[in-house]
Amino acid sequence: MTAAPIHPAATHHLPGFVTAPGETDTLMVVMAFILVFSVLGFGVFYFRLHSLPERMAHKTHKMQFELVALLCLISLFTHMHIFWIIGLLLAFVDLPDFGTPLNRIAGSAEKAAGLRPGEGALLRPPENDADLHHDGKAVEVPPQTRAEPGPSVGVAAPPAKPEIVPTKPKERVHA
Repeated sequence: MTAAPIHPAATHHLPGFVTAPGETDTLMVVMAFILVFSVLGFGVFYFRLHSLPERMAHKTHKMQFELVALLCLISLFTHMHIFWIIGLLLAFVDLPDFGTPLNRIAGSAEKAAGLRPGEGALLRPPENDADLHHDGKAVEVPPQTRAEPGPSVGVAAPPAKPEIVPTKPKERVHA
């Protein structure tokens, strides 16, 4: 085999990225690796950015952690960035705990009514003995907690007032 003659207009020195026929194209292999790693790196950055509010809410043990996580997922799948912004704002904000004071108020009201904590929920009038349900199973109401039909169904009687005993008035010392 004889080498083909070079065209007279062609340069005699070829750049390094031009490969001879039958040889490996090194530039293409390097660019393929760069492309794969840049796509994977961009994907990891994108997912970490989308989970940023969720990780912030998880670190600070926020009550609204699940809401922030849901907003991040909605933003990820719908590409509506307003959900991500709302999730980020919720991750920064401490929502007040309304449940604990309300439970304490309910417990105090039951205590003032002479009931044990949690007993007030059992005083509603059941339609039948198996009216109250827990996890899909019928729970029978014990006879002492059943409300008797009548004018005060479901209402606990007020506790008896303690007897007031008069005390001696304190003597005032005038100086």
